[in-house]
Amino acid sequence: MAARQDGEAQAVRQRIRSGGYDGQTAGMAPGHVQGNLIILPADWASDFLRFCQANPKPCPLLAVSEVGDPMLPTLGADVDIRTDVPRYRVYRDGELVASPTDIRDLWRKDLVSFLIGCSFSFEEALLADGVPVKHIALGRNVPMYRTNIPCIPAGRFSGPMVVSMRPLTAADAIRAVQITTRFPTVHGAPVHLGRPELIGIKDVTHPDYGEAVPIEGEEMPVFWACGVTPQAALLEARPPLAIGHEPGCMLVTDLVNSRLASL
Repeated sequence: MAARQDGEAQAVRQRIRSGGYDGQTAGMAPGHVQGNLIILPADWASDFLRFCQANPKPCPLLAVSEVGDPMLPTLGADVDIRTDVPRYRVYRDGELVASPTDIRDLWRKDLVSFLIGCSFSFEEALLADGVPVKHIALGRNVPMYRTNIPCIPAGRFSGPMVVSMRPLTAADAIRAVQITTRFPTVHGAPVHLGRPELIGIKDVTHPDYGEAVPIEGEEMPVFWACGVTPQAALLEARPPLAIGHEPGCMLVTDLVNSRLASL
């Protein structure tokens, strides 16, 4: 994967780092890879790495930090994981205790950062091919849902898959499958189309994360594996400390979306 030289992603990170922005990042720095974040103590990191390897569709790894190092140079020369996410989620023993915009005061020498691929990357390819992405058009965060699809357990980590949803017509859904299959490092093809109740979603108008998006006319809900899945696994594993991102508030990297395509 390669970095752009236009500085747009770096400018977004600098704005976030300075406290100038703390919202969702869909559509920001077009062309650049965005990622989901999980930070864990080193003695939990091996189990989580195996969980990601066992569940590559919801947890496609883009980068893993060195122990205690808050910098992720493969994602951008200046990336500091303590300051460059708009809003974080801090969990202690599986309970959400804070949603800060900066985690420098929480940083420890034993922490390991994992960056996981995000569907925002394949959305660019959908839009380029004329497939509508309704939540972007409406200026909303993508709707996300916990499902009854189990992840493969690994060590202390297990739990349900979380999915994101985009309403599409049948023709657009077929094209979306073709396009997103080319992006396995950012969730790949959908895991389910239509009938949300079959994957344990009782009310598609009330997402567990993000914001509701209407399904209208001939549209059907199309569901992709989502990088919020690890945060669901954290609730099951209950590590003494874990830090994630507020859903939709991603790390914007210097990597280029087009380089993620496998074909």
